[in-house]
Amino acid sequence: MTVRFQALPSQEVRALQKGAPDAYGMRPERKISDGVGVPCRHCLKNVGAGESYLILAYRPFPELQPYAETGPIFLHAEECLRADEGAELPELFSKTRDYILRGYSTDNRIVYGTGMVTETPEIVETAAMLLRRPDVAYVHMRSARNNCYQCRIELAEADAREFVA
Repeated sequence: MTVRFQALPSQEVRALQKGAPDAYGMRPERKISDGVGVPCRHCLKNVGAGESYLILAYRPFPELQPYAETGPIFLHAEECLRADEGAELPELFSKTRDYILRGYSTDNRIVYGTGMVTETPEIVETAAMLLRRPDVAYVHMRSARNNCYQCRIELAEADAREFVA
């Protein structure tokens, strides 16, 4: 079973980079990176020293509901290329010891019993295990320290079609 890591959609990111309001209805804050610990959730690379970035509230869910967590994320202030979707853990995440993985249902609710702190080398295998569950539609990867949203993980399309059939 193959998973795919998904960065934020370009359409959402471009709107935010042009000043669209964040999940709290506020304009994203603009800062200058020192080059350390400012991971862009669109290109899945750190914002380099001296580059502008945005801090904003992000809710990776289509609508408000009790499980729709909202939290801070970073984006390049200027346009960047969206990270390719792939089965390998993006390099950006390889330097941190562990992350929270949590499964969500098709109606965007947390599937109880799926949340777990996962050692980085085990993320791909653990995400695939969660996605084998019939009640899990997708997985969020979040910071194990601050619970910040990192990316979405789904089954690769071919595997998803086979899984449903």
